Formats: sequence, C-alpha cells, structure tokens
Amino acid sequence: MKNKISQFVILFVFISGSIFAQEKTIFQKNGVAINGYDPVAYFTDNMPVKGKETLSFDWKDAKWQFSSDTNLALFKANPEKYAPQYGGFCAYGVSENHKSPTDPSAWTIVDEKLYLNYSPKVKELWTKDIPSRIKKANDYWVLIKDSKE
Repeated sequence: MKNKISQFVILFVFISGSIFAQEKTIFQKNGVAINGYDPVAYFTDNMPVKGKETLSFDWKDAKWQFSSDTNLALFKANPEKYAPQYGGFCAYGVSENHKSPTDPSAWTIVDEKLYLNYSPKVKELWTKDIPSRIKKANDYWVLIKDSKE
C-alpha cells in the first residue's frame, strides 16, 4: 500500500510539474505584453505607440497596455482582432519552428492581422515571402505555442 501511495505521489508531482512548467502563450516581459506597446495603435495610428500603465487590461495571463481609453475599449470588445499573431512571438521565428522575442518596432499588418518580428533585419526576411511564412507559422504554432521559449 505504501508503495502505491509513493507511486501516486511521484506521478502527481511529475504531472503537476509538467503542467506548471508550460510557458505562457503570450510573449511578455515582467507580465506585460508587447513590451508595453498598445496593440490597437498599430491599426489606428499605423505605428507602434507606447501604452500607459494606468490604461491596462489583463487578457490571456498578460497585461496589455494602451495609449488611450478608446484603444482600451476597442481591445476589450475584441482582443483577438488586435492581439498580435502567435502570441506576440516573432512571426518569422515561428515559421522556423521556434519562439523568439520581438521588437515592437518590427511589425506588419497582413489581412487585418498584426505580426511582430525579432528585429527590423528579421522583418526584412519575413517580408520576402509573407504568404509562405504565414502558412508555415500557422502550422508550427499549433505544435509550439505551449512549449518553452
């Protein structure tokens, strides 16, 4: 009986550790998505705009910051419309089957979706064949979204 309890405890610890070890599906630093940039501003202002700590919203275990009350309201009403693809990880990196951090100034909007890249140089690689990269990234994201960075 003691042996079965020990086996159960070991199994429980292993499973719990696996569950809690999973990384978040949103790229964030100190719990803040997009390095504190306003995701809506990419669409409305056509440029990255730093959000304010006082205008924030928790979504998918990350804090999203906004530059205006209007942008905050737009995001709350439809976060999937404004949140970057692949959880804000580098779109090019995901198309290469790995997660990479992003630079908020390296971005594109394609078919009303926001894509971020690791750097302006990586964005250049991304823009050489965006349709193919999106297809690859969509396929890989399903497999890697819950993996460690």
